[in-house]
Amino acid sequence: MEQDLLYRLTTVTEAAALAGHAWLGRGNKNAADNAAVVAMRELLGQSPIDGRIVIGEGEIDEAPMLYIGERLGRGGPAVDIAVDPIEGTRMTAMGQANALVVLAAGARDSFLSAPDMYMEKLVVGAAARGVIDIDRPIADNVRAVATALNKPLAELTVVTLAKPRHDAVIAELHRLGVRVFAFPDGDVAASVLACLPDTGIDMMYCIGGAPEGVISAAVARALGGDMNGRLLLRREAKGESPENQAASELEARRCREMGVTAGAALRLGDMVRSDDIAFLATGITKGDLLRGVQRYDDGRLTTETMVICGKSGTVRRIRTRH
Repeated sequence: MEQDLLYRLTTVTEAAALAGHAWLGRGNKNAADNAAVVAMRELLGQSPIDGRIVIGEGEIDEAPMLYIGERLGRGGPAVDIAVDPIEGTRMTAMGQANALVVLAAGARDSFLSAPDMYMEKLVVGAAARGVIDIDRPIADNVRAVATALNKPLAELTVVTLAKPRHDAVIAELHRLGVRVFAFPDGDVAASVLACLPDTGIDMMYCIGGAPEGVISAAVARALGGDMNGRLLLRREAKGESPENQAASELEARRCREMGVTAGAALRLGDMVRSDDIAFLATGITKGDLLRGVQRYDDGRLTTETMVICGKSGTVRRIRTRH
């Protein structure tokens, strides 16, 4: 991906982080999310690209989200974008750690295009590439990863999300002797930590959003790691209820329209089809991956952004004063 385009995309995630940060600790996650979306839409709209949102957090009738199929840019190279304007809206609203703006970009048709729904995800770094299989039980996967890393199970660390839907998996991992770190939110950050060396994280498992899943797949591919996924209907992720059943019927229809199958195993190549991709994340609040926006007494603001390039595998951290 061209350096000029990477620079442009960095300004997009920085602007969204600054806009979301303005709502830090104000208890209104929707306002924070909306502010980030507006900033992203404006800067992407001004960019010299033929941009297309292939997976995001909404459909066309749920604006102001960046909706699936939305076209942005003034014209130029064809760029597909997977985006989560704020990963951690609740953390932003509550002033908690690990809130990020995240975006993956690539040439046309680089990414899986799927509805905004749930996805089961399994992510590992390069040393365990090729040994995971989402169709097998979690116990089989952690044993395979431990073998690949030449570690006993007691030294393996798995990160997940602290959600009731993961309680049974966490309990099983504990019975196996595996160390489990449960983040309140933020599975993209967790996926990056699982793929980067020397973080102490060996695997990420969770059921979370599909947009974050495709972005995590971009990270895994760019860093030589591996990921398996599976699209899940709402009732499969959150249980049976009239509301979840209605949402599941809509998701199933959207899957048919978009040519994807809920419940089918997705391998890394199904989710990200090219190495010519980039992942960008800008911190809103301080976290395990990035510093957050910092405001100084004289009015200066600084951001920290991580840029990972798929072709070269380079990882850059950019500190910007605004």
